[in-house]
Amino acid sequence: MTTEQSSLAQEVHDLLSRLGVSESTYTQGDLIVRTPLTGQVVARVVKTKPAVASEALAAAQRAFLTWRSVPAPQRGDLIRLLGEELRAEISTLGRLVTIETGKLLSEGFGEVQEMIDICVFAAGLSRQLIGLTIASERAHHRMMETWHPLGVVGVISAFNFPVAVWSWNAALALVCGNAVVWKPSEKTPLTALATQALFERAASKFGDVPLGLSVLLVGDAQLGQLLVDCPHVPLVSATGSTVMGHAVAPRLAGRFARAILELGGNNAAIVCPSADLDLALRAIAFSAMGTAGQRCTTLRRLIVHETIYDDLVARLKKVYLSVVVGDPRDAGTLVGPLIDERSFEAMQYALNEARNQGAKITGGERVVLEGSLDESFYVRPALVELTQQVEVVKRETFAPILYVLKYRELDEAIKLQNDVPQGLSSSIFTLNVREAELFLSATGSDCGIANVNIGTSGAEIGGAFGGEKETGGGRESGSDAWKQYMRRATNTINYGVELPLAQGVSFEIN
Repeated sequence: MTTEQSSLAQEVHDLLSRLGVSESTYTQGDLIVRTPLTGQVVARVVKTKPAVASEALAAAQRAFLTWRSVPAPQRGDLIRLLGEELRAEISTLGRLVTIETGKLLSEGFGEVQEMIDICVFAAGLSRQLIGLTIASERAHHRMMETWHPLGVVGVISAFNFPVAVWSWNAALALVCGNAVVWKPSEKTPLTALATQALFERAASKFGDVPLGLSVLLVGDAQLGQLLVDCPHVPLVSATGSTVMGHAVAPRLAGRFARAILELGGNNAAIVCPSADLDLALRAIAFSAMGTAGQRCTTLRRLIVHETIYDDLVARLKKVYLSVVVGDPRDAGTLVGPLIDERSFEAMQYALNEARNQGAKITGGERVVLEGSLDESFYVRPALVELTQQVEVVKRETFAPILYVLKYRELDEAIKLQNDVPQGLSSSIFTLNVREAELFLSATGSDCGIANVNIGTSGAEIGGAFGGEKETGGGRESGSDAWKQYMRRATNTINYGVELPLAQGVSFEIN
């Protein structure tokens, strides 16, 4: 082991210690954790045994039965305290995110900031879990809607946003009066352990938090299946591949449980003749290359008007060939590593498939960093020019590949954008108000997110996040996404002395 590798392993242990994680949980297990920065082993995490997981689920149910009776503004105070713990440790947890996922430092810190933001949002929401008062057709009657806690909420998260996705769900679920059981990706258990430790700090300061209110299950798909099949879990929010969604959704439907599914994204941007190309270039670069192309909102398809195609693509090629690929902790680096070998192989497979379809490819080769092991996988982002939207383009590859196509008429471009199974994020670059409004209309983008003059990536927590079609259809984070974590009751109160029936029905008894 080199000095750099030794110091990196020690840094991971120091960060976890600072965050309050018990050393035995990440040194005495058989779940091997490698950092994508160098490929070296930095921890050996203890997995949750199925029997322990079953008891944890039972504890979460008991915690829910207590927590649901705590007034919502008090529940919001717990989330406020969690936000304070996150704010105090933003640099520590953010750096751990970088080491475990390969994100740039600014992205690691940004992910923790997103957690802080959703805590602020949820704490305010705790005083706004409001229902409607509805006009009744019957005299001396009042109708209203009330919202009640749902139960235990399961969260299955992916490696690319190892802690933010949990916070989107947990902050809202806890404020709404639910307990939370979290099964993180087995590729990123360290940040999950750290986040759970910070939650426990907040819970200690809050006082009287029922045991099992927030539960962490560390392990493989077997634990996820246990969570999905548990009859005491009425809602599971699962983030991952469409393949995973196809496995999870029928099991939840089979027991009439709710699902929030955040699955694949094959996101496109349309660049119109009137576009501000300087602005578009920056937005495209971040959307396509940020997080090494490992965001569900990553820009994967670029549809450019034929009159500006040559100019824009020439400028993009310069960026792709010059962008710094390297250690995400270094200043100047814009593209860090892929998470593992499997991601690298999937990227190369897709590029070879595109090459066989006659594509012109810029970039895509492996970049070897000094001091890294064979288990680290850095790549130069790939720009792939094609004349038509062939099958490989319609399939999401979770890597920094940007397919580029030409269009002549806007209707043609919108059709190309929508002609994929996924429907998460989309954008258009134009200074023409008619083009922008058409893109945002019912006949425009069919995605859950549609942007104008910004990229497909980097959503704020204030808006509901999610997509359509094979993306899953669920919504997380802001707006009225909180309603998914509650059950609705319609109430009618008769404060009169008579009993008129709705719709004028007559039912007289002697």
